[in-house]
Amino acid sequence: MSEQIISLTEFKASASRLLESTRAGENLILTQNGSASVVVQDYDSYQKQRQAFLMLKLLVQGEADIQNNRTKPQKQVFNDLRASLKARAGKE
Repeated sequence: MSEQIISLTEFKASASRLLESTRAGENLILTQNGSASVVVQDYDSYQKQRQAFLMLKLLVQGEADIQNNRTKPQKQVFNDLRASLKARAGKE
């Protein structure tokens, strides 16, 4: 994934052309007063990056659950679910 650093002023002047480069997979880093301010990327890349981040977050949470003994055997989980569903069905 490549990136291009440009000023906000330059982006405003050439927005259409520069947005095309994001569709080709390039990220734009916009600067304001010489400092990085905003990243512009195409929506598909954003969604893929977001999904990857969420998956990584779930993996980290799962690892923490294992380390802190917050897990149950699969059989117990399904038995608990069945019991819960039966109890709920009995109330209706």
